Amino acid sequence: MLSVKQDLLAALAAELETLTPGAGAKAAFESPKVASHGDFACTAAMQLAKPLKLNPRQVAEGLRTALLATPVYQRWVADIDIAGPGFINIRLKPAAKQEIVREVLAAGERFGFQGPRNARVLVEFVSANPTGPLHVGHGRQAAIGDAISNLFATQGWSVHREFYYNDAGVQIQTLAHSTQLRAKGFKPGDDCWPTDSDNPLAKNFYNGDYIADIAEAFKAQATVKADDREFTANGDVEDYDNIRQFAVAYLRNEQDKDLQAFNLHFDEYYLESSLYTSGRVEATVNKLVANGKTYEQDGALWLKSTDYGDDKDRVMRKGDGTYTYFVPDVAYHIAKWERGYSKVVNIQGTDHHGTIARVRAGLQAADVGIPQGYPDYVLHTMVRVVKGGEEVKISKRAGSYVTLRDLIEWTSKDAVRFFLLSRKPDTEYTFDVDLAVAQNNDNPVYYVQYAHARICSVLRAWQEAGGGDVASLKEVDLSPLDGPQAQALMLQLAKYPDMLTAAAEGEAPHDVTFYLRDLAASYHSYYDAERILVDDEAVKRARLALVGATRLFFLHGSNCLHSDWNRYAHHGPAIVQHLRGGPDQCQAGPFY
Repeated sequence: MLSVKQDLLAALAAELETLTPGAGAKAAFESPKVASHGDFACTAAMQLAKPLKLNPRQVAEGLRTALLATPVYQRWVADIDIAGPGFINIRLKPAAKQEIVREVLAAGERFGFQGPRNARVLVEFVSANPTGPLHVGHGRQAAIGDAISNLFATQGWSVHREFYYNDAGVQIQTLAHSTQLRAKGFKPGDDCWPTDSDNPLAKNFYNGDYIADIAEAFKAQATVKADDREFTANGDVEDYDNIRQFAVAYLRNEQDKDLQAFNLHFDEYYLESSLYTSGRVEATVNKLVANGKTYEQDGALWLKSTDYGDDKDRVMRKGDGTYTYFVPDVAYHIAKWERGYSKVVNIQGTDHHGTIARVRAGLQAADVGIPQGYPDYVLHTMVRVVKGGEEVKISKRAGSYVTLRDLIEWTSKDAVRFFLLSRKPDTEYTFDVDLAVAQNNDNPVYYVQYAHARICSVLRAWQEAGGGDVASLKEVDLSPLDGPQAQALMLQLAKYPDMLTAAAEGEAPHDVTFYLRDLAASYHSYYDAERILVDDEAVKRARLALVGATRLFFLHGSNCLHSDWNRYAHHGPAIVQHLRGGPDQCQAGPFY
């Protein structure tokens, strides 16, 4: 069907060119808002009417006559209707929609993917300082960043996943101090360790049970290994620096466990401290000063960020000689540019919104060839967690927030990923734990995976009855796929490549979850309307070809979400029996 669509567009472009030179560029199809209006819609007549000084409906009627006379429209189009002021609605023949099944089975797992584009993109996400377990906000960021990375990969980009963190700031000092007190036998609530929120000194301590775990491991002279560091404690509770290094390594190891539980990996861990030790921060400041983009006032060094659209100038270096947090960010992004990443996407919380203008201002002021608007930012809101109808705010593990691992343990990795991607990143989201484990249609994860399990059940029943594999169905006669539900499902399949491209270009991974829910709905409607394993061999094989093609889309979608839905392929009967029952069942096991 994709090739059919391209042929139809080419014929439309040719006819538009006959009306006026250059009009062929307006050849485009949209999906009608009402399915009964047709399969493709075109607004070209209304766009051309004014320059042609004609009534738009008149232009549309002329186009209709011309298009229906072309061989490609005669072959694939059942009818063209003119609606309203000049909408052109195109209704395809069943054979046109059936072509998508053949195209999918021929392309297999690469369907909808673009070829290599010889371009690199760096996606920075999570980037949590090693001061405690990863919270649910980090989880949302992990899901978004990983899905965006996977989307870029489908479009031919070479993707580099990066985790950036500070191993030497004030927060690290708080971590080391809290661990040292625990190692010496003190605990939250002691005179030296205030916990009252009204006491301003309370912010200088971390109270979670994980601090006690670090202290005990330190005294035991444990060795901890993370992806980017390894350290052995000496057990000396007076050795502050040894405690600091051990605590950082310990928590990086804990973060790695969270990331592994989430099926997540990074290509590189980049340390904020390296920007100072390498001289990058100093070099960046010197460049900004030399370019005349700074001034001194009240003992501080300021960046003229208002020259670049910021609402006010920003302090770069405070009176005590320390730099504000956006200065190393500028140095870091210059490093990204110099490493060859012309496209960079940062996934961050909405609390970083103010950073965008000042970082971009610093990059323009540095004048190193970085284009305006670099880097891209995808900002996400935090996540509210509800369990048993009550908001959950405290984790024993973290002491003050719900961790990513809590959420995975309460539900599942796949449920967490899907739920955290099921809304636009910048919209508020409530994660309902009870809904995420519910085995009913209200749970979108269950609903989608149920559709996939149904497919696997059908295919397995066919194979166990002596049938072949899906690859053997590539050349079957697809003409029996003429029912309305089959036609609607095939149209849904045909939307996938454009959805992938748009989701990547818009850095919008939620589009994948929207598509999967729509696909699941289309498949459930088809499954309920037509029995697949019928006696008529030609009809059965045609329907199995459609089912096999549809399964690839669920696997494609799960790959974008970095979920392993294949492990549910053998759990069909548990799902099918729970929701519907029916003949297309396989060997069972629990869904979650």
